Amino acid sequence: MHKLTASRRVFLIVNYILLSVTAIACILPLINVLAISFSSSSAAAAGYVKLWPVDFTIASYKFALTKHEFLDGFLVSLKRVGLGYAISMTVSILIAYPLSKEKQVLRSRNIYAWFFIVTMLFHGGLIPTYMTIKSVGLLDTLWALVLPSAVSVFNVILLMNFFRELPKEIEEAANMDGAGHWRTLWSIYLPLSKPAVATITLFIVVFHWNSWFDGLIYMNSTTNYPLQSYLQTIIINVDPSTATTNDLLDMSAISDRTFKAAQVFLAAFPILIVYPFLQKYFMKGLVMGSVKG
Repeated sequence: MHKLTASRRVFLIVNYILLSVTAIACILPLINVLAISFSSSSAAAAGYVKLWPVDFTIASYKFALTKHEFLDGFLVSLKRVGLGYAISMTVSILIAYPLSKEKQVLRSRNIYAWFFIVTMLFHGGLIPTYMTIKSVGLLDTLWALVLPSAVSVFNVILLMNFFRELPKEIEEAANMDGAGHWRTLWSIYLPLSKPAVATITLFIVVFHWNSWFDGLIYMNSTTNYPLQSYLQTIIINVDPSTATTNDLLDMSAISDRTFKAAQVFLAAFPILIVYPFLQKYFMKGLVMGSVKG
């Protein structure tokens, strides 16, 4: 085993210290938010909550989870993530594969590549996008949440560069055996591109799960709100004149601060479950797909 030099040891120690401090700086605010979500409204408002709940209560979570609107929003978000992932991943693969070829194979490759790159630099804006969604009759439908963001040029570039990193000899051997482009893509490229596919999967799922603004814009009925849009408006839109006695009692036990803290973890919990399964592919897919050597 290679013996570490003194300078190398110092370097590793400093790295470990810096990374540990950074990790603690990232984790402590999350613990604080979690503690606030389980604390009483008075303790949170007075600033007594640090890293442990004060006057422990689950009123904030109960207020959200007992609402049928929460379950409706949760189902809409699940549908959005499933449909959005299927469309975005399929489109990204079908765009990235031909663009990963040389100009001799795809003559107009540069034209198509610049066509997508320009969309990263220029955007029509909110009003033209809304008018387009309205004119094609997608308002108040699930399609309004998944089609406008179906093509992510960043994901396409990431996957395209990963495809270009794969050995050309594998494709040439498949072609000699009579495999066409479809067979090569689905039987060779995709199985070898698990790190890139897992990375893009994480990006797509997180994007669709966390999006809330488009739900407020494109949905006319609150029953069609995704979960994040519902959580964003649940406190703001409460009308005390129409609220029941139980609703008023629940609202008196929480505050805007404790509810927002609970909202953060309700929205982030599914992603926290999914991420560990994809994390081992994340760095490899991101690095290999970012640079073409």
